[in-house]
Amino acid sequence: MQGITKKGGVVFYYGNPAGYVNKKNAIMDSIFQNEELESWLQKKGLVPKWTDGVMERLLAGEQFTGSMEGAAPLKSVRIWQLKPETDVHMKFICLDEMLSQYGELSPEHYGIVYDGQLETNDLEAIYTRCNINHPPGYRGHSLSMSDVVELYDEEGSEYHYCDRFGFKQIAFEEDGQIKGMAESMSQSF
Repeated sequence: MQGITKKGGVVFYYGNPAGYVNKKNAIMDSIFQNEELESWLQKKGLVPKWTDGVMERLLAGEQFTGSMEGAAPLKSVRIWQLKPETDVHMKFICLDEMLSQYGELSPEHYGIVYDGQLETNDLEAIYTRCNINHPPGYRGHSLSMSDVVELYDEEGSEYHYCDRFGFKQIAFEEDGQIKGMAESMSQSF
């Protein structure tokens, strides 16, 4: 398979940066998902994780090494927004108001409008990206108050409520609901 190579921890698919290697995982852009590439990764002993936006990050100049030593690995991002059928008064309010009027936040009121990787783990940069230039696969309104940004990797998730000024970390997960909701994301909106 001459069209697939790995240089400096980056996997190239016919000259295009398709993903990068992180330990035994290959974080690959989902636009390249095909049998040929999956077979090549398997022969190299790599487990693919198909994710949107990886090629975009690589083209933007992000540098990865095969071991990712010394660099904080980027987490994947999910954007949660209140579902259309949710009480309209819950939308676009600050966290204090949400908690005082409606109690603890519940994932059942939210749907996932984006799941992929962006070029950063910085919440303010994610906010800007999801307002100015929506990433491919983003299906919601511009990031606003009452939305939740989830940063996650194989070690777990952290959730941040988009508040009036900045973000506040929150507890959001309930009894494995998140995994099922993420898997059925395309049905959420």
